[in-house]
Amino acid sequence: MVVIKEFYNELLNNDISFFTGVPDSLLKSFCAYIKENVSSEKNIVSANEGNAIGLAAGYYLASKKIALVYMQNSGLGNALNPLVSLADKLVYSIPMLLIIGWRGEPNKKDEPQHKKQGIITIETLEMLGIKYEVLDEVINNDEMKLKVKKAYIYMIENNSPYALVIKKDTFDEYQLKNNTTFDFQMTREEAIEIVISKMKKNSVAVSTTGMASRELFELREKHKENHSRDFLTVGSMGHASQIALGIALSNKDKEVYCIDGDGALLMHLGGLAIIGNQEPRNFRHILINNGAHDSVGGQETVGFNIDALAIAKACGYKECYSCSSKAELLKLSEEIKNVEGPVLLEIKVKKGSRKDLGRPITTPIENKEAFMKYLNE
Repeated sequence: MVVIKEFYNELLNNDISFFTGVPDSLLKSFCAYIKENVSSEKNIVSANEGNAIGLAAGYYLASKKIALVYMQNSGLGNALNPLVSLADKLVYSIPMLLIIGWRGEPNKKDEPQHKKQGIITIETLEMLGIKYEVLDEVINNDEMKLKVKKAYIYMIENNSPYALVIKKDTFDEYQLKNNTTFDFQMTREEAIEIVISKMKKNSVAVSTTGMASRELFELREKHKENHSRDFLTVGSMGHASQIALGIALSNKDKEVYCIDGDGALLMHLGGLAIIGNQEPRNFRHILINNGAHDSVGGQETVGFNIDALAIAKACGYKECYSCSSKAELLKLSEEIKNVEGPVLLEIKVKKGSRKDLGRPITTPIENKEAFMKYLNE
């Protein structure tokens, strides 16, 4: 097992001191450590992994120094284009160190959305011509230092990206000592419960990846309600709003609720412009904003530092609201049923979830088939 502090110090020893990326559950100790030991100018949580590749490239162009980009292996999809058309040897030949959490590792139990990505992670790096090393729980600090040095030498000599693929339990545990919290009244689960309780009977919901979908599933169980009205987006972070848009445009007789998160919204913010310009009257965009990537360690987003309502309004949303109390939410949940969409309702909530929060007991295929059947009844 690798001690996070030792790993960080070895990066510094190899002149790597700029960090950017999207947090991952397998890298949460690393992300927590650099948050508390690196200035905000040198550790930027990017909107998506492709943006992080761009940031790392810009840093190298300006400083001649190598940046580190952290991501879950699912983020390789977002990073693919800039890795191929920007960093690759055949284009600008820009070195950067990729730290990739290996979710869905073959022959290891994981959630269904990680299975395919886990199988193709190494193949993807090989296809891209990116050299890599795999770090796991049996590696010691001395071996880790040799691998980091090897990576640094390769990047310097070849002006090319290099990847360290991180298996589960590679890093020791590190908890944030100064974890920022916001004193809002509601939890995300309480907010979702109010929203779905006020939906019209034939309305459908599309929930974003992570805790929101898990909570929606359990709330339906709690109230003994049918799951067929919900599409649980267990993967493809940031795309729930476009899934919901496709449904809304094709099923104009049903109100479509997109239960989104601040991290997911930021990841593909351009989706707001498409929704606004398509003008779906039956679209209800519910933004659950806790200012954090809650599913992967609670790393901060800029969710509380931007005006999501102004952005949505500028993109063509008809009405935009924000609230942070149960009383306000109850009132607005009733109001948005009777206004022309697209509508954005931002709900500011506190971080965290129940420790006993379960996962959907249905498979993604079962969810899809039940949802499609409901839409076409």
